[in-house]
Amino acid sequence: MRAPEKGCAASPGREEAQLPEEAEGSMVIISEEGTSAVVTPAQTEAAVALLQRLAQGAVQVTLDDYGGFEKVGDLGFSLPQRDVRTTAQPGDIILYRGDQMVVFYGQNTWSYTPLGSIALRGAELSDFLHAGEGEHTFTLALEE
Repeated sequence: MRAPEKGCAASPGREEAQLPEEAEGSMVIISEEGTSAVVTPAQTEAAVALLQRLAQGAVQVTLDDYGGFEKVGDLGFSLPQRDVRTTAQPGDIILYRGDQMVVFYGQNTWSYTPLGSIALRGAELSDFLHAGEGEHTFTLALEE
């Protein structure tokens, strides 16, 4: 996890949920091309709920560019939302409106619920997300 001042994955004042043993570990995001990126889950109720959901099977999310700094897509289900105003950094994954996942390739300040942080940076992150290239489908799964 990053230091609190760097992103939304562990900001001060944030609810800290302990990951239950069956939901510990990491998740991965897999692109349409089959490349993957490791995600370190945030210590939030929403991240725990997402990991528990992924324990039942992978989830596909179609993400589209928004604002020139993020990819946004509907999860198809809701997660517990506990928004706190923060500045999301490239690589941060957040829950928006309780049922949308956002992956940042730029930064933005708003009220978010952290889900985790992707282990890619810079051009590698932009390439993986197809930043600025429109809609792409990704698969969320537990890391094996």
